[in-house]
Amino acid sequence: MNKAQLIKAISEDSGKSQKDTSLFLNSFANVVTGTVASGEKVKLVDFGTFDSKVRAPKLGVNPKKPKEKINIPSKVVPVFSAGKAFKEKVKK
Repeated sequence: MNKAQLIKAISEDSGKSQKDTSLFLNSFANVVTGTVASGEKVKLVDFGTFDSKVRAPKLGVNPKKPKEKINIPSKVVPVFSAGKAFKEKVKK
């Protein structure tokens, strides 16, 4: 499902216009992104948690020169942990 299909499905489910649904979805994404970028979690009970974590630095291999080792620095990455109800629904 892409963004347009998601907007249409939410619009049909909620009875709101696609324009309103699109504004809401964009706002939701902006707020979640900004909150996680600032180091906070966004917890939606039964759905899941949006968070960030630090990936540790590691030693890798240069794909252009397979024998050459390279250092990969640590970085912060976004993560999503599904909630219990979400996991149960997908399991069925």
